[in-house]
Amino acid sequence: MTKIKDIGEQGLLERLQRFCPPEIIGDDAAVLVTAPEQSLVVTTDVLVDGVHFSNITTSPEDAGWRSAAANLSDLAAMGASPLGITVGLGLPGEVRVSWVERLYQGMTECLQKYNTSIVGGDVVRSPVTTLAITAFGQVHPSQIIRRSAAVVGDAIVVTGVHGASRAGLELLLHPELEQNLKDADRKTLIHAHQRPQPRLDVLPILQKILTPNSCTDAINRVSTPNSQLPIAGMDSSDGLADAIIQICRASGVGAILERRQISIPAAFDHWLTQEQALEYALYGGEDFELVLCLSQESASALVEYLGEGAAIVGKITPGSTVLLHDEQKKFPDQVLSLSQGFQHFNS
Repeated sequence: MTKIKDIGEQGLLERLQRFCPPEIIGDDAAVLVTAPEQSLVVTTDVLVDGVHFSNITTSPEDAGWRSAAANLSDLAAMGASPLGITVGLGLPGEVRVSWVERLYQGMTECLQKYNTSIVGGDVVRSPVTTLAITAFGQVHPSQIIRRSAAVVGDAIVVTGVHGASRAGLELLLHPELEQNLKDADRKTLIHAHQRPQPRLDVLPILQKILTPNSCTDAINRVSTPNSQLPIAGMDSSDGLADAIIQICRASGVGAILERRQISIPAAFDHWLTQEQALEYALYGGEDFELVLCLSQESASALVEYLGEGAAIVGKITPGSTVLLHDEQKKFPDQVLSLSQGFQHFNS
């Protein structure tokens, strides 16, 4: 099998150029054209072998898909449509060329679904495989979604179920957990981890729902110079609890999250305990759904449009506390914090 050290940097670049549009690749930088009156949105994500992916849990194609999806999800969380990505790749010389080509194939498969391309990047020698992607998108300034725009009374909406990716990862790492789980459910959960779907499909629905009501909603919301859209949000890549806490911190508000309204995969019903299912949903991460705060009326309309999996899971409140509540009073109220989820550099 051909290794990277056998063909060198230029040889590898020649092979990777076929994954990029020929009219863009070849100069020192890519030139991307935005539509008139659009703002450029830029996000960067770094993935490291052994931390974000491994040969135990992901094929090269899956690692590529996940890396592209993570960046597209960040664009969706800002309300932006993708324009292209650049890829910074650090590789040991012993890595097989075919592994890298399969990685790029996975990225391309994800990007093609959203009419997006790899428009450049860099390749360097590294002691560990590292993937750094920068994604570019565009959005009209009045349509930007920010974390800081939530106001008291907003409903909190999730665009899909939470906990599936964490469950898929656990099944890959611990196959013995498959007991009492249907084969179809096992495949669905593993697919959720290996091939997450960035929720760019939600953006046109939001436009349809919010545009007619934007003037009315704006009267009851705190206006800022940078955001006019009556909505706040982010993606749930670091977990549902993390997303809600981050939005509340940025907006200077609190929240009540209703335990029994949290949307979890149906496969959990006869496989995990209630506490395990809740842990996966709140802190599992990498579900790449959107968590959005908007008026009750708009929230109900959005959930109806999105269908199964989408749900109103709570509301924005005064103060700064994010509380997990059980309306049936079978469980005591619980204050949620960032320390309960995954954080880089924590021991």
